Amino acid sequence: METRPSTDLPTVAPEYNGVDRNAFLFGWNPQAEIWNGRLAMIGFLAYLLWDLAGYSVLRDVLHLIGY
Repeated sequence: METRPSTDLPTVAPEYNGVDRNAFLFGWNPQAEIWNGRLAMIGFLAYLLWDLAGYSVLRDVLHLIGY
């Protein structure tokens, strides 16, 4: 079994377009999907915490429409 020292690892993981995956680039590119997913996860977690704190937006909307 062969082991690789950590110094052999690349400093940046390039995407197939040759740009750093974590670069914040504007426009239609692979990095936009990564940032979109990250921000969606942050928003979903924020909503869950908000809901657990007792400020249920969904319950209030359903109450408004009479459901």
